[in-house]
Amino acid sequence: MTGRVLYLLGSGAPPVLHVADPIRRARAEGWDVCLGLTPTAARWLEAELPLLEELTGHPVRSRYKAPGQPDVWPPCDVAVVAPATFNTVNRWALGITDTFVVGFAAEAIGKRIPLVAMPCVNAAYARHPQFDRSIATLRAAGVTVLYGENGFVPNEPGAARPAAYPWHLALTAARAATGNGGA
Repeated sequence: MTGRVLYLLGSGAPPVLHVADPIRRARAEGWDVCLGLTPTAARWLEAELPLLEELTGHPVRSRYKAPGQPDVWPPCDVAVVAPATFNTVNRWALGITDTFVVGFAAEAIGKRIPLVAMPCVNAAYARHPQFDRSIATLRAAGVTVLYGENGFVPNEPGAARPAAYPWHLALTAARAATGNGGA
């Protein structure tokens, strides 16, 4: 597939178990989708990785490539980090790049690649003082963070709503970030 390239980078929160749905939606909108996962998310989806690779037409990445290896993905037009866990958001904001997903997202800020993030945390994590600082840091760096009234709204611990995760908001923000808001 040619055209606009979307990197969808997911971490280990329950909505990642439904990542095939936003991939299908994005492809229907004309995106060439590449899927990256944190190690936890990759472990959760291990049995589905061949299907996800077939769906995207690209290898699913969860690790850094070795130095000198060619990149197996085309360059992206926009990257969406969703679902972004408490750990992913804080590591990204603090520049702790020990996973492929966070490392790519951190470097993308410096490369000026449009970035959209949509957290998925429960209300107890959201009340931790570092979380608000991390959200503010990412927004100040130019990341579109879909959190709060016009994005993901945290639920109380144990009240997960993975089917209600607003993937459509992330795809809309990706279109807007590339100047294709109405596409």
